[in-house]
Amino acid sequence: MQHKIESGQDAGGIGTVWQRLVFLLFGVGSTLWFLVRVIPKPSRAAYPCMRAAAPIASGFVVYLIGLGASVTAFRKARLQLRQARYGLALLLGSAALFFLLFTIVADEAPSQAGEVAEFPLPAQASLTDQTPNRPVGLARGIFPGRVVWVHDPAATNENAKPALYGSGWFLSKNNSQYVIDNMFSAALRSLTGDGSDREAWESVFRFYNRKRGLGDRGYQSGEKILIKTNATSSWGGNYSTSDLSAMFNANYGISETSPQLVLSVLRHLVRTVGVAQKDIYVGDPMKHIYKHCYELWYAEFPQVNYLDHDYGAEKGRLKVVPSSSASLVYSDRGRIISTGPDRIYKIFDEASYMINIPTLKGHKHAGVTMFAKNHFGSHTRSNANHLHKGLVATEQGGVVNRGGYGLYRVQVDLMSHKVLGGKNLFYLMDALWSSDYEIGPPVKFRMPPFNDDWTSSLFLSLDPVAIESVGYDFLFTEMEPNSGHTYSFPRMTGADDYLHQAASSDNWPSGLSYDPENDGTPIASLGVHEHWNNSVDKQYSRNLGTGEGIELVRIASGTGVELTWDGEHAPAGFALLPSYPNPFNASATLIFQLALPGEVELTIHDITGRRIVTLFSGSREAGECRLNWDGRSLDGTSMPSGTYFCRLQVRQQDAVYTASRRMALVR
Repeated sequence: MQHKIESGQDAGGIGTVWQRLVFLLFGVGSTLWFLVRVIPKPSRAAYPCMRAAAPIASGFVVYLIGLGASVTAFRKARLQLRQARYGLALLLGSAALFFLLFTIVADEAPSQAGEVAEFPLPAQASLTDQTPNRPVGLARGIFPGRVVWVHDPAATNENAKPALYGSGWFLSKNNSQYVIDNMFSAALRSLTGDGSDREAWESVFRFYNRKRGLGDRGYQSGEKILIKTNATSSWGGNYSTSDLSAMFNANYGISETSPQLVLSVLRHLVRTVGVAQKDIYVGDPMKHIYKHCYELWYAEFPQVNYLDHDYGAEKGRLKVVPSSSASLVYSDRGRIISTGPDRIYKIFDEASYMINIPTLKGHKHAGVTMFAKNHFGSHTRSNANHLHKGLVATEQGGVVNRGGYGLYRVQVDLMSHKVLGGKNLFYLMDALWSSDYEIGPPVKFRMPPFNDDWTSSLFLSLDPVAIESVGYDFLFTEMEPNSGHTYSFPRMTGADDYLHQAASSDNWPSGLSYDPENDGTPIASLGVHEHWNNSVDKQYSRNLGTGEGIELVRIASGTGVELTWDGEHAPAGFALLPSYPNPFNASATLIFQLALPGEVELTIHDITGRRIVTLFSGSREAGECRLNWDGRSLDGTSMPSGTYFCRLQVRQQDAVYTASRRMALVR
């Protein structure tokens, strides 16, 4: 809209006294209303009523500033003229005239909604609302459209205080590595339908290579794999320049990729797939790797390449460099994003496969942030502000000025680019510690089955659109305005527009063709999009047998092991030492130490978390204990070769301590 009232008079200003009065009343009212509503709760800026008031209020403020500056400059010019300071008087008079013209122009300037030259809306879109179970697009995957969801509350410490120093959600004491390892294994096997991790990985690699026209083959030695993390908080001032440890400030504890999940993936790649450590790269190239992440990963995998934007070998990191050839050409061709193509980092070009691990969160500009949004950190500019122009809310105060459907969405370019989204081996979403805000700490979800606990979940899929559609449904449901959360960004109108367009060209803006390689070939459907039937049942069309859309497969409490926490480290002297030999054939020796007497249970579990045998259960005095396991189950059956876990649980008064160790049995 324009900040003027058409009167049939000259269009250059506010014509009559009555019109001036209306302008002033609307301007004052809109400004006061916006301030009263938004200051107590900033997320209200995204409400439709606030989006309507914002242009009027901003225009009125600009009008007052220009008018006030003009009057002030004119008065000072007259004063200087009286004192015969003609040069200064002329300068101030010119300034007065400038501000007067500025006021007139500002009065006629278009609102935020008109600041970009949008493409026409699509003539006939196939899906532009929240109607459930209306799939659009072509489902992808070994089981097309399958999204695996593993939820296990035992993965996270319910009593964690993630924003308090020394209690960060990312610390090992707030995460069960054993449970997270098993959650990932269970998700991987469910994704492919295989009975072992090795078979599942082989199926994933073969599916990916067939899709890219590389033949029916698995992983080949020497191929590079990039694990792309989300290191949202690691910008200047949030880390120590001496050792890259996290600083305790207002940004401490921002939700981002969990280091424990990355460790699970590293263990699989090296120990199950057989990837050489030197061929694995980990990091968020635009940012840094915190000390707590580096130390956790380096302890087991010292030869992996840990990427950093600024630091190199002096801190054990590999400094990233731009690609000399690969670039990203935005399909709006400068109409919305005026900065032109972006260069990307060399590692994206060199890697044969990518595992993108975003965190499930709301976002003040995009509504939601998952896989596509995580690539805002994959180009070589110092920040991603220029890409916000392709979202539902640009940099104009976070106000939704590009809401609705059928507008250019930059996420589609990122999802479809052959070097970015195109290299994703599979889509692994970290929802262990989700948040309502991209730079906020984790929040507990109220909706079932979370029931006011951390989300403690992983999502895995071979369909990039399906998994983001499922993530959107979770965020949209949880972040409704009366949920008690600070922000409700996923509720922005059009936050899922990019998914509609990634699924079907029927939803593209008229005259726009998504072609991020600029080779003249428009992209095909990237996957299938739909919304679930309701937030209780969470059923999609393949679950209901009504269509060829999404299938959500839920695995609840995937490990079968329940852990409790006391919020502190185990006392000094409490330990489960590595078994030896490892790998073993005939038998393995297990050693644990107790600082105090307690009730002890020592058990062996397979990779799914199923208990194989209990080696000891009862009271033990303080000191060291050694036990042997001969590779047999409780009924005496010899177990096959594979990965097993020794788990120790100790109860001492009101505290429960647990520890686990990985073992390899080789027959």
